[in-house]
Amino acid sequence: MATVELRFSAQPEHVRTARLVAAAVARRAGVDEAVLDEVRLAVGEACSRAVGLHRSHGVTAPVRVVLSEEEKTFSIEVGDEVTTVGSGAASGRSDDEGDGEDEMGLAVISGLVDDVEVSSSDGGGVIRMSWPVSAPPVVAP
Repeated sequence: MATVELRFSAQPEHVRTARLVAAAVARRAGVDEAVLDEVRLAVGEACSRAVGLHRSHGVTAPVRVVLSEEEKTFSIEVGDEVTTVGSGAASGRSDDEGDGEDEMGLAVISGLVDDVEVSSSDGGGVIRMSWPVSAPPVVAP
């Protein structure tokens, strides 16, 4: 299993870099070319969400993105370090004014990715997304 880890400061201008890295690694892992735009968009939404959470909660730790190539799947985890507070535990948010925007971002991600899981804990939140990879071409002897 090959893994690439990316960490970046919570600045909106770094989201584009994360999208480009995700698309390049996904392509190399064997994700179908027709799905790469969805990978880019989903990673952009997840990273933008994490950046927004960090900035609105004053978290200075970097946003982390882990890209993993497994036997039949390619997965991406985007993590923030915003701790769960109050009733917003499912999304890693408290009762802030940004909840509507946060829910919209999660809805967009869910629309782009068939296999998505959102979790949060005392250490922060994680959005895990995965896509199938194409089998490597069989070369006849």
